[in-house]
Amino acid sequence: MSDDHFTLRARGPYSLAASARFLEDFVPAAQARASSDHTHWAFATDDGSAHVGVCLQPSDGGVALEVVGGHGPAVRDQVERILSLDADGEAFAAVGRRDPVVGRIQDRLAGLRPVLFFTPYEAAAWAAISHRIRLAQAAAIKQRLQREVGVEVVIHGERRFAFPSAERVLAAGVLPGLPERKASNLRGVAEAALEGRLDAAHLRGLAPDEAITELKTLPGIGDFYAQLILIRAAGSADFLPTAESRLRRAVAHAYGIDEPTQERLEEIAEAWRPFRSWVAFLLRVSYADAAG
Repeated sequence: MSDDHFTLRARGPYSLAASARFLEDFVPAAQARASSDHTHWAFATDDGSAHVGVCLQPSDGGVALEVVGGHGPAVRDQVERILSLDADGEAFAAVGRRDPVVGRIQDRLAGLRPVLFFTPYEAAAWAAISHRIRLAQAAAIKQRLQREVGVEVVIHGERRFAFPSAERVLAAGVLPGLPERKASNLRGVAEAALEGRLDAAHLRGLAPDEAITELKTLPGIGDFYAQLILIRAAGSADFLPTAESRLRRAVAHAYGIDEPTQERLEEIAEAWRPFRSWVAFLLRVSYADAAG
């Protein structure tokens, strides 16, 4: 295998097509529709030193990955995290055998695992951009930042724009589309990233409560966004997103019960260990599908 072509092995059920479909509809990602047999992404590397592109294709037992722009081994590890291929999917399948409600959702969503933000820094940047405005408006601002401050990456002739690294954000005289307060918060997020406070390995190495407390020191980050960054960017697999109000509605719908209290939610979620974050993700997706 060359230093820009890799095979990512999936332990347990997994579908790249399901991941690509989710990301296309995930507003913060603002991804173009994937081809029927491959998908292209552009993003900054975890350390912010480069902007790269990847081509992903289904492969027997996993995903075929091609990296454009260098840093192949590091990007391979980053993509494994983004696709949640760095965890044991067989152990996740066992959760569904213990809890039939989870098992039915796993079957229906056919190999979907959590799909993460490209970096915790980009998730925190999304928090700074999207706070208290409509998601569609926030997505348009993010796309503008990608085009005007970010970096263009060409992947097999297709142009994609990566969200600007922390250094590019701090070097930009103007952050288009953002009022000054949000621009200031985004710069604060960029400074934290350069200090290593948004490194995925660092966040996963902390106890979850410690990580949440540290993330809440960032400008504009409260409980909801701190949990979002830890779960949906650093990739913490077993943290129950208590600040996500829609999760309770999703649990009520899936289990056929009244919307649970926090205590009842935690009781139900005990059966989801050590994948409480993953199950919460699937419940949310399943509920959104049911609600149209």
